[in-house]
Amino acid sequence: MRVKPLFVIISTLSLFLAVVLIYPSPPVAPSKSSDSTSAKSDIWSVQRIVEWRPCKWWLQSHLTPLPAKSNGFIRVDCYGGLNQMRRDFCDGVGIARLLNATLVLPKFEVAAYWNESSGFSDVFDADYFITQMNGFVNVVKELPPEISSKEPHRIDCSKRKGQFDYIESVLPSLLKYHYVSITPAMSQRRDRYPKYAKAALCQACYRALKLTESLEKKANKLLEAIPKPFLSLHLRFEPDMVAYSQCQYSGLSPTSMKALEAARGDDRKPWTGEAARIWRNRGKCPLTPNETAFILQALSIPKNTNIYLAAGDGLMEIEGLTSIYSNVVTKSALLSGEDFETMHGNTKAALDYYVSINSDSYMATYFGNMDKMVAAMRAFEGLYKTLFLSRRAFAEFTSRGLEGKLLMEALWKAHKDDFIKGRGSALSDCFCEFKL
Repeated sequence: MRVKPLFVIISTLSLFLAVVLIYPSPPVAPSKSSDSTSAKSDIWSVQRIVEWRPCKWWLQSHLTPLPAKSNGFIRVDCYGGLNQMRRDFCDGVGIARLLNATLVLPKFEVAAYWNESSGFSDVFDADYFITQMNGFVNVVKELPPEISSKEPHRIDCSKRKGQFDYIESVLPSLLKYHYVSITPAMSQRRDRYPKYAKAALCQACYRALKLTESLEKKANKLLEAIPKPFLSLHLRFEPDMVAYSQCQYSGLSPTSMKALEAARGDDRKPWTGEAARIWRNRGKCPLTPNETAFILQALSIPKNTNIYLAAGDGLMEIEGLTSIYSNVVTKSALLSGEDFETMHGNTKAALDYYVSINSDSYMATYFGNMDKMVAAMRAFEGLYKTLFLSRRAFAEFTSRGLEGKLLMEALWKAHKDDFIKGRGSALSDCFCEFKL
């Protein structure tokens, strides 16, 4: 008979229910807000919804054959820092292809703040560049004898206003003189470029520019010396940068104030009154090292994080960062004295660029040429732990009187939203948005 076992089962279940009713389980603790800084290990744990990847039309499309005859020779004149010159040169590659011109490798003058020997080949591997650009654009190291004795017809496009068109403004001079030098325009319309010209620009920027063997060896030596894993932090708070911003800062040390006043001179006086407030709230003021450390804490970056400081010489108020994040290393500390002393500003910048691309994560307190190029190269390599710290958000929240925990929570949300959407993580000319 099956009656007895059924009776036992029913009795057991009844007893279990009675125990549950008499001794209920303890209440579940309420979950913490997902925006709270304590709820996340760090900003990198946030799930992204967008990634920027190289566009398929560039990587996979068949090349449009180069015309049999060139319209002439173009040299790109580049000025400024390393990554500004890199940007202008890449633009020049696209322009040369657009105009069916042969590209002459640029010569960067000492006056343009290049490195000690002022040559393209002192920083980049020229032979590698020419090989990688095969089929995209014709490139020569040297001009033919009938051209080399002449100075190029100079066309400065950098100051042109409005949307600049090279076919209308440069091609007639190229056809007339056969050798022109140009300074690319900031406001050019790349969206009007045919895809073969865009492809040449993209190939140059992300596949063809490689450091020289000796410089890459030094960069790898530096990379190996950095404790792993590490965050590369591009921190901009040098006297000339702060002076250029025309922002006011209180509480700076006497040493910093002296350096800042010297950099300001007579033509870079800081904004005052309401104008200063508006300027700061627009995000125009560089973050101090102390403000940077506060944002890192708001993003739950652990205080024992290994940080490589990618920064120029003369960084002010660095104690504001190192008093909180003690594992900060610099290239001057990691390289031997001889290695470091023989380097100039832009070869040092090349090391920062290389290390930042190969870092476990990258943050920048600015949105300059280096930051854009590093972010784009990291996206090209599939490295998405990249974030720009928001000067505008920090200024806006502090102007409202937020401080302490409330300020941290507001900064967490602002940066979380940026990271989720991948804002500013790549250059739109060569990259496409992919929904995750």
